[in-house]
Amino acid sequence: MRRPLLIPLLGALLLITALVSWSLGRYPLSGGEIMHCLARSLSHDSSVASLHDALVANILMDIRLPRIMAAILIGSALSVSGAVFQSMFINPLVSPGLLGVLAGASFGACVAMIFAQNWFVVQLGAFSCGLLAVFAAVGLSSLHRGDRLLMLILGGIISGALFTALLSGVKYLADPYEQLPAIVYWLMGGLSSVDRATVGAVSAPIIVGLVLILSLANYLNVLSMGDEEARSLGVNVTLLRGVFIVVATVISALTVVMGGIIGWVGLLTPHIARMIVGPDNRILLPASALIGATYLLMADDVARLLFRVEIPIGLLTSLIGIPFFALILARTRGGWN
Repeated sequence: MRRPLLIPLLGALLLITALVSWSLGRYPLSGGEIMHCLARSLSHDSSVASLHDALVANILMDIRLPRIMAAILIGSALSVSGAVFQSMFINPLVSPGLLGVLAGASFGACVAMIFAQNWFVVQLGAFSCGLLAVFAAVGLSSLHRGDRLLMLILGGIISGALFTALLSGVKYLADPYEQLPAIVYWLMGGLSSVDRATVGAVSAPIIVGLVLILSLANYLNVLSMGDEEARSLGVNVTLLRGVFIVVATVISALTVVMGGIIGWVGLLTPHIARMIVGPDNRILLPASALIGATYLLMADDVARLLFRVEIPIGLLTSLIGIPFFALILARTRGGWN
């Protein structure tokens, strides 16, 4: 099968997974109930709904749909960010947290949980501190001469370590009975607190960021050849790398705003996509987005249905990702690309 034809198939798989996820839950719904609810919504039926119809509409439109949309957005954003960083830094082991964005976002959210105790302030703290961590990494890398990519990676390591240490201090100072459990649960990642307002606020910038990255996929192919080769082809390496870093950082930070820290998605799914469609970023990036969205949807279904108590999805993706990544490394020992 030709590789470009795999993209529509992956899109169809995502659509089927989303529809199945829509019907699953503690209150299972049949296809007929879902179609009836959609018909009422699309026809703008103003008649008074029965108690059952109102309950179904609340479950589908106010609880499950925002959660499904959040899983799709988070999975796509983390996967595309991971693929961008892996191609740009020519390193299969980097992930969206390379430049410290996840550590910074975690610190900002936890500080807001202690002092503000307002969900909007928590989200704002996560986003702003995530960007601050990346700016710190870029600033540290500019203080020293040498290999630009290497200095940027080292700056990200330093920035991530700094905000991780600050986060440990925040957890130490938090109230162990009221604040600390909420902080720990949020750091493990989860979509149980996602609502329509949050999804509506962050969906537009994530979608714009994804579209921008996909439109520049061919330039990412050039960057993955190395700086000297890219400059010989007339590419402004500094400008393009800056654009990719800023956009990938923003959409990564927005995923933390919605669902906390959800690890391994941005590291694992680009490798799966690369094994299926190859290293060409024009096909790899959309494949990574679709695979990441489908994977996180499935993981969220397992997290909320496997036991009577919901499992933090970040914990589940880590438990799944570690053995899968080990298997992928074993299958690609002949070479990454």
